[in-house]
Amino acid sequence: MAKAGKIRISITVIALISAGVAAMSLSRPVKDSAGSPSYEESLTGAISGIVSGCPGETGVAVIIGSTDTVTVNNGNIYPMMSVFKVHQALAVCNAFDRSGQSLDTMMTIRRDALDPETWSPMMKEHPEPVIRLTVKDLMRYSLIWSDNNASNFMFSSLVSVPGTDSFIATLIPRSSFRIAYSESEMAADHSRAYSNTTSPLGAAELMDRLFTDSLVSREKQDFIKEALRECTTGKDRIAAPLTGKEGVGIAHKTGSGYSENGVLAAHNDVAYISLPDGTHYTLAVFVKDFRGTEQQASEVIARISAAVYSILEQVQD
Repeated sequence: MAKAGKIRISITVIALISAGVAAMSLSRPVKDSAGSPSYEESLTGAISGIVSGCPGETGVAVIIGSTDTVTVNNGNIYPMMSVFKVHQALAVCNAFDRSGQSLDTMMTIRRDALDPETWSPMMKEHPEPVIRLTVKDLMRYSLIWSDNNASNFMFSSLVSVPGTDSFIATLIPRSSFRIAYSESEMAADHSRAYSNTTSPLGAAELMDRLFTDSLVSREKQDFIKEALRECTTGKDRIAAPLTGKEGVGIAHKTGSGYSENGVLAAHNDVAYISLPDGTHYTLAVFVKDFRGTEQQASEVIARISAAVYSILEQVQD
């Protein structure tokens, strides 16, 4: 979301959860009726233990190998924030596939039509009065750096918000998400962020299908996947406990909300993770109405990511 629109808060927060509780959840996996460890139950127990101490609503979905699914608080609906830029990228690629156009198509953007107050590395890097970029460049700004001006331009000039919403409904259940507003519309009225919603499982399903299924033409889909592997935002969230682990690959997209009255509207991350042995899993964590700082919300997400990785690593061993 627009970084300029965030109001930084610094308040004392109730302790989230002790390290001992998290460790206990991981060291004592639940066993099935035959006495064998059930990693699905272990995941549910560990994640539930972490989110129970979170001063806000936290929803989590894990898809292992595109088949096994674990969810916690999936019934709640969470603001997507910039996570919807993945949905937007897929809708743009689908539209360009249908029209036979290349993502190398050049676009002309008037600088005075852009929002100078929103988060926009594109605007900082292009001071010229008339900016000329390819669609691929715009998507790269949107997916890698979460650029709001790039996203707004694509909504206004390439595929509309309703058009994006309609296309994504052909890929994942209609009941699992809704896209109603652009970044600029949410910036004008922060309450609108609560109308761009998803369930954790809906976001996880889309990310999982992006990496394991054919949704748009191969070249365009490969471009989106590579951009998500290069994502620079939110490295203190899902990626934090995985960084530096040999053979572990991660592609992800974050979304961050507005802070008002001491409450962080949303702090999200959705990732596709591959392990050295070929195992892959998708993890979606959505934190809503968090009474604390962005750093503290990121720590909750990182704990969940560490727990999931640890349990799945034990299963593979």
